[in-house]
Amino acid sequence: MTASRVLVLNSGSSSVKYQLLDMADRSRLAAGLVERIGEETSRLVHEPLAGPGAGPGAAAGRREQLGPITDHGAALKAVAAELAADGMGLDSPELAAVGHRVVHGGTRFTRPTVIDDEVLAEIRSLIPLAPLHNPANVTGIEVARTLRADIPQVAVFDTAFHATMPEYVARYAIDAATADAYSIRRYGFHGTSHAYVSRETARLLGRAVEDVNVIVLHLGNGASASAVRGGVCVETSMGLTPLEGLVMGTRSGDVDPAVVFHLARVGGFSVDEIDSLLNKKSGLLGMCGDNDMREVLRRAGEGDEAASLAFAAYVHRLKKYIGAYSAVLGRVDAVTFTAGVGENAHQVREAAIDGLAALGLELDPRANAERSAEPRLVSAEHARVAVAVVPTDEELEIATQAYALVTR
Repeated sequence: MTASRVLVLNSGSSSVKYQLLDMADRSRLAAGLVERIGEETSRLVHEPLAGPGAGPGAAAGRREQLGPITDHGAALKAVAAELAADGMGLDSPELAAVGHRVVHGGTRFTRPTVIDDEVLAEIRSLIPLAPLHNPANVTGIEVARTLRADIPQVAVFDTAFHATMPEYVARYAIDAATADAYSIRRYGFHGTSHAYVSRETARLLGRAVEDVNVIVLHLGNGASASAVRGGVCVETSMGLTPLEGLVMGTRSGDVDPAVVFHLARVGGFSVDEIDSLLNKKSGLLGMCGDNDMREVLRRAGEGDEAASLAFAAYVHRLKKYIGAYSAVLGRVDAVTFTAGVGENAHQVREAAIDGLAALGLELDPRANAERSAEPRLVSAEHARVAVAVVPTDEELEIATQAYALVTR
């Protein structure tokens, strides 16, 4: 029996998201979430999913556990027990690898990497670049290695897809020695999503990836844009951290760096207070008090001025990046919307594309308004540039990269 299953783990500071996939047919066998780890109110939701390869022992139906889960070790053991109850335990000989989402790979990790002690130490050394994410990613790796030390653990990095950006794009125009000393450069994030969606856009267009130039707009609570030329990222909106770029749910995106100095000198803000302001209290939330686009749209539709202003700022930033990346690419074959807002908020797509006919962008209003879970074109039939909606699948991308690495 050829091992073809990959367990994908996304370990957060107090949560673990997971999926078990069979790469023989790209089917999803199980998925779940452990949240509020370390609290009395911990919760595990596990769902065996229909699909080939689940086996005769697989149970059916969503299951939920409530009660304290002390740490990530206990969380992953609980996940393993749920999978075992469905005949898909971690001791299965069909498990080929565990794929770990790791947010920051710095300049060292530009492709998926099998984790050994040296690699783990280097991921740990990158914690200052991603203090909210890499520590949890490390913890998830450490625990998974104890559960299945005999199979490859593969790190797939959010930053890796953007490592192809030219040096003149990745570099900030600051003193070079200082930048080098503190690893200050543009890394980009959401890389697994941008990789998957740009490739699926080419498939949707019926063309080879190498022949397609696409602007990907990953619009969730966090949001980022990328310019992808022939499957290779040449520019992205996030930078040293996920703070740069688009207006997001709680993040400001682009601001004049002197705002930081002004808040410190005039407002008496500490570094931590400024960090919290720009990352957690800005964006849509800061402008109107809501970071859920559905609520922003509802309020704006009722004439709420703050919500209308926040929506206008959000859309304006999107238009700026579409225009800028059109200039970077020279020729654009598609603009693709993805992630929670990009896939579901037709009003955002409509507003972002409105007025861009000079760039070859026009929507089909009826196609744009229709809801679907499938990749689809929503552009007008005569439009020179396609507008697409492609649901992202970061777990499948991580599993694909991990499996390709351990079976090549």
